[in-house]
Amino acid sequence: MPRGDKSSYTGKQKRMAEHIEEGYEDRGVGEKEAERRAWATVNKETGGGNKSGSGRGVPDINVSSRRGGKASASRPAAARSASAKKAAATRKRQATKRSKAKTARRK
Repeated sequence: MPRGDKSSYTGKQKRMAEHIEEGYEDRGVGEKEAERRAWATVNKETGGGNKSGSGRGVPDINVSSRRGGKASASRPAAARSASAKKAAATRKRQATKRSKAKTARRK
C-alpha cells in the first residue's frame, strides 16, 4: 500500500478527518497543512487505519479530544488551594493514626 493511501480507513475515520480539516482551515491553516494535521489527529485518536466490521480494530476510548481536562482549571485558585490544604491535613491525620496503630501492635 503506497504512502498516503486512505483505503484502509473506515468511513467514520474519513468523515472525522474531513471535519477536523475544515476546523483547521477555518482557523487560517493552509489546505495541505490542514489535511496533514487532520490525518495525524485521526491516527492519534483511532490508532491508524481500521477495517470496518464487527469486532475489528480497537475501540476508540479515552481520546484526548473527548476528555474535558479543564475541570480543575475552571475553579478559582483559592478553591484549589483550599482543597489541597484539606487533603494534606487528611493525609497527615491518617499517617498519625497509622503510626499510633503500629506502635500499639508492637506492645
